[in-house]
Parts: sequence; structure tokens; C-alpha cells
Amino acid sequence: MSDRLFSQKYHLGHFPTPLEPMRRFSHHLGGPEIWIKRDDCTGLAGGGNKTRKLEYLISDALRTGADTLITTGALQSNHARQTAAAAAKVGLNCLLLLEDAVPFRAPYYHDMGNLLLDDLLSAQVQRLPRGSDLTKAALEAAAILRKAGKRPYTIPLGGSNGLGALAYVDGVGELAEQAKALAIEFDYVVVASGSGEPMLEFWLVQRISNNHGELWE
Repeated sequence: MSDRLFSQKYHLGHFPTPLEPMRRFSHHLGGPEIWIKRDDCTGLAGGGNKTRKLEYLISDALRTGADTLITTGALQSNHARQTAAAAAKVGLNCLLLLEDAVPFRAPYYHDMGNLLLDDLLSAQVQRLPRGSDLTKAALEAAAILRKAGKRPYTIPLGGSNGLGALAYVDGVGELAEQAKALAIEFDYVVVASGSGEPMLEFWLVQRISNNHGELWE
């Protein structure tokens, strides 16, 4: 990555995250050598891969003079929790617009977990009913804040935009360097994907497997 892109980051996490062998799991399955990239170790309020995206997004928010972050998600959104943590770390306010996306009521979903952490991190949480247009809600909230003299910065669902995508470039390079140092050539890369970035994930696989690996998601 160029120095210009690298300089756009605000360092929030502990990188590089470990690349570890899962020896007992490999033994249980009878032989395939399985490794795991430990992005749960990023260090921001419990960790998670969204810290990678937030390093770029927070940098941009500070560059534009924002005083409030707005983002969206479900009630137990990990992205929302990490956004709240990032906001607290850099001294910004945080508004979370969270959709009640499940058709039942349960204390462990509606009152605990990430919602509790959001509260401890001083985020303002607005709960929205199931089926809400989160993009519209974020635009409306930003307009209200601007009218009140605030300077909001809106982060899309999951941090999935052009700036957030730069985080995958970091992740690819980091994983490729670790694999090279350990003399590992991966046959498959298994990725959990919910943000619709398959082309970037395909490039990731090609980069770390000498152009012949496969992507499973």
C-alpha cells in the first residue's frame, strides 16, 4: 500500500492480528491443516474486523471536523459497538440507529450484550422497528443534528463504502505477509460475508494463494 493511503488511517487497533494454527480442530477433522486469522484480537471494545474499516472512517471524520458519528445496524450489531468504542476513544459523540430485526422479545437480545456495551461507551441509541429504512433514518438524523449546529459524520451499515474497503487491502497484505513468513500456501480461504463485497474478497483469495485458491463464503 502507498504511504498516502496508509497515512489516512487513525490507529485504533492492535495490528497485525495473529494468524494461528487450529491444531485440535484439524486433528478432529482428520487431517486438513486449518489456520485462523484472529481479528477478534483487534483490541477495540472486544475486538472485531470492523476496527480495520473504522481506522479509515474515523480518520476521515476527524479530517472533516465532525463532532458526532452516526451509524446503523441491528440491535446487537458488532459494527455499532465498535463504532461507539472508536468514537469514545477519539472524543466524538455517537448516535446508533439500531433496528429491532427479530420477531420476538428476549432480554438477552433486547437489553444485554452489545447494547449494554453501547451504553457503557456513552453512545446514544435510537431503536427502530423491524423493516425500517436505515439509510433514510441516518440521513434524517444527520439533518436534525446539522440544524442543531452539530457536525455529523455518517458511516454506512457495516462501514461498507470506498474508505472502508481500504481496510481489506490492509487485511490482504497482512495475511499475505504472515503466510509468506510461515511458508504457507493456502488452498482455500473461508470468509464470512454480509456486506456484498465479493470482488474484493475474490482478489484477497488470489493474492494470498498464488492465484489458484478458492473462496468459500
